[in-house]
Amino acid sequence: MNVGSGLPLEGVRVLDFSRVLAGPLAAMIAGDLGADVIKVEGPGGDPVRSLAPPFFGDDATYYLAVNRHRRNIVADLRDPEDFARVEALVRDADAVVENFLPSQVALLGIDRLRRASPDCVWVSVTPATSGSALAALPSFDILAQARSGLMGVTGQSAGDPTKVGAPLADVVTGLYGAIALVTGLYARVAGRPGRHFEAPMLESTMSALINQAQGYLATGVTPRRLGNDHPSIAPYGPVRTRDGLVMLAVGTDAQYARLLEVLGDEELMTTRDWAHNGQRVIGRDALRESLERVFRTRVTEEWLELLAASGVPHAPILDVAGAFDQETIRSGDFVGEMDSPNGRLKTMRSPLVIDGERPPLRSGPRRFGEDTDELFAKQ
Repeated sequence: MNVGSGLPLEGVRVLDFSRVLAGPLAAMIAGDLGADVIKVEGPGGDPVRSLAPPFFGDDATYYLAVNRHRRNIVADLRDPEDFARVEALVRDADAVVENFLPSQVALLGIDRLRRASPDCVWVSVTPATSGSALAALPSFDILAQARSGLMGVTGQSAGDPTKVGAPLADVVTGLYGAIALVTGLYARVAGRPGRHFEAPMLESTMSALINQAQGYLATGVTPRRLGNDHPSIAPYGPVRTRDGLVMLAVGTDAQYARLLEVLGDEELMTTRDWAHNGQRVIGRDALRESLERVFRTRVTEEWLELLAASGVPHAPILDVAGAFDQETIRSGDFVGEMDSPNGRLKTMRSPLVIDGERPPLRSGPRRFGEDTDELFAKQ
């Protein structure tokens, strides 16, 4: 499968035992880049198949989001014949992605599968680092967001912690899983095969805290929720216009000076208290009040036009429909079409661009067990 695609991972075979989002995302990235990915589902199927609405035909769109570019087989690893067939597939594989809990590893004999192919790259997506107190507990995106501190810095200062509106913990973990997979493949080529990688969801999500985590580790001061404000930069957040909001990201003093030129407000231009970023961070509330006094004099579209030629970093605040309708996306090739068991549908292609071209959408998600007979017949 995938012969002649010309993509970087053509000729690589990946077995995907994972379910829901993080692991399947890692495997899909490999498939997007040309790998022959075989998804192995148990008799009950991937639980994400039923996480709906919304549906497209009989399929949960959640499942469709992360399961393209792979063949699909059904196998019960508790059945000796199925186990033997899967073991043969593992021997032929270059990499495996799985997210079994320790209890499932023991029950299903996953360590026996690993031993069947000691040169295989093995990527385990885990709740937390193996051997830790949380490693054996089921984890989901929202639990990882809660435990990682991410919710602790998300939300309004006077409100409750809130999750990010997309499954960021799963996505970050899946990306680390994909990094592990391609790193392991490189190690095989370099003569260092058989690496076992873990992409633990807790630590992967904590890594997304970046500057917030480093600030705490360096100073011992716990970051607080700031709504849409930045802890270290101002103005770096939304300002209210006559009819809505505009997002500003004024990262330097020079950009702030340009913002003042656009605003043309005498009071702001003669105020030296906010000439430097540190001053603006300390006085962020008073600064926002002064900025909004000016921004409220015009509607959002007028401000976007004025800011467009200014060199001041800014953006409209769009909903999902608006994001897909903006010119860069609408006129580009990021959105394409793929097949599915219920017909063709639009989907996001890989964001990567290789030598000026985005990887094509070669195949969509398969029917449950669609390739079982073909692949097991070859064993």
